[in-house]
Amino acid sequence: GLIQPTIFRTSPRELRMLMRSRGIGRIATAVSYDGGENWSDAELTDLPHPGSGIDAVDLADGQIALVYNHTERGRSPLNLGISKDGGVNWDNALELENEPGSEFSYPAVIQLSDGNIATTYTWKREKVR
Repeated sequence: GLIQPTIFRTSPRELRMLMRSRGIGRIATAVSYDGGENWSDAELTDLPHPGSGIDAVDLADGQIALVYNHTERGRSPLNLGISKDGGVNWDNALELENEPGSEFSYPAVIQLSDGNIATTYTWKREKVR
């Protein structure tokens, strides 16, 4: 099934939703063209996904930032993806953490007033980083 959506704006009336998938191995997406009143059927993206938490934010320059586990199994690595086309296609821009056998999960991401991207996540189930 699909759970835990993260929603970002791609134009004044267009929203895109990314969702965790359980047992599918990919992040799912849906789009609304009327400000969220109606949504398309969910489709799978090309992004690998182990069913872990994800978070995305629309950036001031029109790009979208996504923090997720770029793998079909486990919760390492943890990556930052960037989309330049409203969340349709994604570049795996940065590896935030990578330690096989460890867990980096439940990310949150925002854009700060200075334009930098800030993210937090659970680090090895021991603390928040």
